[in-house]
Amino acid sequence: MSRATVTGVTVPVIAAPLRVEKRALATASAEVRRTGMGFARSRRAAAALHGRPTLVAGVAGGIAAEVKPGDVVVATEVRGDDGTVVACPSSALLVGDLRRLGLTVHHGPIASQRKLSAVTRPKLRAEGVLAVDMESAWLAPPGQPFAVVRVITDTEDAPIWHPGILGRGLRGLRTLRRAVPALDAWIDSIGTHPVALASPRSFCAGVERAIDIVDRALDRFGAPVYVRREIVHNAHVVAGLKQRGAVFVQEAEEVPVGSVLVLAAHGVAPSVRATAADRSLRVIDATCPLVAKVHTEVKRYAARGDTVFLIGHEGHEEVEGTVGEAPTRIKVIGDIHDAAATLVDSPNRVAFAMQTTLAVDEAEEIAAVLRSRFPALAGPRREDICYATTNRQQAVRAIVPDCEVLLVVGSGNSSNSIRLVEVAARDGVAAHLVEDVFSVPLAQLAGGRRIGITAGASAPPELVDQLIAAIAGLGPAPIHEVIAQPEDVHFTLPKEVS
Repeated sequence: MSRATVTGVTVPVIAAPLRVEKRALATASAEVRRTGMGFARSRRAAAALHGRPTLVAGVAGGIAAEVKPGDVVVATEVRGDDGTVVACPSSALLVGDLRRLGLTVHHGPIASQRKLSAVTRPKLRAEGVLAVDMESAWLAPPGQPFAVVRVITDTEDAPIWHPGILGRGLRGLRTLRRAVPALDAWIDSIGTHPVALASPRSFCAGVERAIDIVDRALDRFGAPVYVRREIVHNAHVVAGLKQRGAVFVQEAEEVPVGSVLVLAAHGVAPSVRATAADRSLRVIDATCPLVAKVHTEVKRYAARGDTVFLIGHEGHEEVEGTVGEAPTRIKVIGDIHDAAATLVDSPNRVAFAMQTTLAVDEAEEIAAVLRSRFPALAGPRREDICYATTNRQQAVRAIVPDCEVLLVVGSGNSSNSIRLVEVAARDGVAAHLVEDVFSVPLAQLAGGRRIGITAGASAPPELVDQLIAAIAGLGPAPIHEVIAQPEDVHFTLPKEVS
């Protein structure tokens, strides 16, 4: 087995330096090899493994203050005291699986030391190291997948030469045993993963504009800048802006009088603007111009006395804002059943508009039902679904034939991201919405599957880069990018921040 191959790489192994660690890993379905303690034994064991992909698993000492006995540390990289630095690019995938097992997991550098002294911990802590061991750096196979999972048994406050180490050691070994399913999943995922990359993906012009507005408002007016609801539907974007000083509120009533308020990209009802005026707020409108276009259409139809069918999802912020333009004249139509059942007083005075982030084919099915029932139905010259939503859906369809599983990077409240999952599912591909690389179960990558990757219009492009890097850390990941439609759209900024 030591020289066998699977999907393009040699068969991986779990390396357990100590006998007790190997016993704790006895339930693993993968091969577990005892490699011995310390530098010399690790070097000999690595040579005997002939460069097989390796996952080092065992116990270690905690360095960072936040790392406690019983916690798990997964290495982003391993630093040897001989200058060796080995990256562990697939580590985020392991972190996600371990956390889903209910374990407390830290993610950062691990140091391998041939000798430990009184000055070791403070020095390593100053360098940002989370944990220390005596083997990992010298077990790394050159040019092959590599990962390190260590359970903490001792720290500066709970030293190894203390009667409590026996209990902490047993606890650590039990934690190591609990980690086995994630370790097996990493082993099973090793192999070649061809990646079909959809383009366009990630940020659209409206999202870039909205984020830029908040950034510039912070630069111009200083923190805090208040933002009604999420500026765009992505947790990473919101967290990043919070760090800069943005304060997110549900309603304008929560904003202190006279403060700066940014309206999110999804648009708002006129009542929100009225509240902001009553509180003398300095309003900066980040509504996407394509959403603003829908608002204009709805107002025009309602002003001439039409009942307006708004094809969209009840409760979505964009729909709420649009309905607020003419609440007594708008009917929200969520699916073909709503379209088939809705009644109006004047069938000859009807019009329709669409939420901009719908699935194109599904929205057209609903519109077709409305047209068949209401021959006088008026509508926009062009469908309201935005160019970015349409392009990203076309890009998904373009890569579907080349993938066995599709990963859509986006937050759970992102309508356009959810629609990408649905588009792929209707074409028969297993599709999953993932917040980031930590959200991808290793089981979805098992067996060297062909992976499709895209991202919703509100997902930062760096999240896709991180996911691709992690998959490449499991073995060869040749990338085939399919460009469905080039994008070069840009929107101007409002005068308050331009």
